[in-house]
Amino acid sequence: MAKRKKPRTDSGSLIVDWMADRLFGGVFALVRLLPYRWRIPLMGRIAARIVAPLAGYSARIRANLNHVMPDLPEAQVHAVMRAAPDGFGRAFMETWSAPEFMARLHAEDLTGPGVAAVLEARDAKRPIVFVSGHIGNANALRGVLIKNGVTFGSLYNPLKNRYFNARYLKYMSVFEGGMFPRTRRGYADMVGMLKRGENIGIMFDQHMNTGTPMPFFGKPAMTPTSAPAMAMRHDALLVPIYSIRRPDGLSYDVVVEAPIPHTEPEEMVMKMNQSLEARIRANMGQWMWFHRRWKPEKMRDRPGGRQLR
Repeated sequence: MAKRKKPRTDSGSLIVDWMADRLFGGVFALVRLLPYRWRIPLMGRIAARIVAPLAGYSARIRANLNHVMPDLPEAQVHAVMRAAPDGFGRAFMETWSAPEFMARLHAEDLTGPGVAAVLEARDAKRPIVFVSGHIGNANALRGVLIKNGVTFGSLYNPLKNRYFNARYLKYMSVFEGGMFPRTRRGYADMVGMLKRGENIGIMFDQHMNTGTPMPFFGKPAMTPTSAPAMAMRHDALLVPIYSIRRPDGLSYDVVVEAPIPHTEPEEMVMKMNQSLEARIRANMGQWMWFHRRWKPEKMRDRPGGRQLR
């Protein structure tokens, strides 16, 4: 479990945070004056052409692709370097347009081989551990599940800027299910939902210092085993689910895969990694390639993980 970040409480930091919040809040307010179909792609372009190069995301995307797919043609590398931050910018603006975003999701429905199992679990009040990654926009799958009477609680990383964090939580309030800060208390509150027979959702595609090295795109990546462990402990379904942005850039396919059978936690995690990797390979520009997913400098002295493929 990640350590609780100390809040920035000194007056200088608070003033800087307040000014940053007003600046970015003003930019978002101006962009939100545009029709929805224009503001979403505009924020994508801003993220891809301005934010990503300045923040070092473009270089990190290239480094990650060189690490796991060194033979990928340069044209495809460049395409991912543009598409990944573009998708992030779109998702960010969709969240900041939450009421309109949620309304659009009511026109969508669940697809995939796991839909029947999820709806049966809903009717039987059997808990579900949904697992997904930072592909498309996770709030899209949340919205379409809500439409089908399925809610889940999840963890989130509180933003360092307390003003911006409050703004984020305000817009996220349209999504039912519960949001818990990624702290020991937040984790305990989320587990409490499972104990009560409710559903939770876990994004498992970020580096975890306490995880297990498991192959992901052929390279060891620290991966948490908490999702399968909780699913088995509470007799919950373990269901991979993804939101894939359609070519129009505004709508989504929410794909529910078949539940992963309860076996050994590491084998279940391997199936989770394989599932997510397949989705990413089919939609290369939609995953947040600027995450430091592998951290090879920290993996040199670790075993490569069990090869279960």
